[in-house]
Amino acid sequence: MRSVSEIAAPLSDWILAASVGLNTNILEVNLINLILVLGILFYYGKGVLINLLDNRRRTILNTIQDAEERNEEATKKLQRARIRLQQAKVKADDIRINGLTQMDREQRDLVDAADKDLKQLEDSKNYAIRFEKQRAIEQVRQQVSRLASERALETLNNRLDNQLHLRMIDYNIGLFRAIKKKLD
Repeated sequence: MRSVSEIAAPLSDWILAASVGLNTNILEVNLINLILVLGILFYYGKGVLINLLDNRRRTILNTIQDAEERNEEATKKLQRARIRLQQAKVKADDIRINGLTQMDREQRDLVDAADKDLKQLEDSKNYAIRFEKQRAIEQVRQQVSRLASERALETLNNRLDNQLHLRMIDYNIGLFRAIKKKLD
């Protein structure tokens, strides 16, 4: 009996059909295989390629959008930093000017205080000199007075005899009586 495949198609046809197949050897590719492979790739690969290109386009657009957002954010940060820098420069100038003003004021105050201290020292020195001068004068007066008293006493003791001594005592007693009479 015959097989079903032989009934449906003669054996000679199957030999011809067996020769039509997919040849995977790239060096033995015939035109039919090449067209068939290209057609399959084009039909199925078209959607894959479009999807890949769409995904790539979306990725590029997202990357560009992110870059633009980061650029915008960086520009804003740069602008804020420039404003802070300008404010810092203004504040630094104010601090420098205030420092110079304060330094000049303190320098003038120090010079004034030094002048005042110098004047007080000069006054104190002059007072001390006057005081020492007066004290020296007073000491000289006391010493001169003491020496004069001692010389006068020595002179009196040398010249004074008993009779002169009695006369001096009488004279002083008379002087006291006269003063007493005037007072009464």
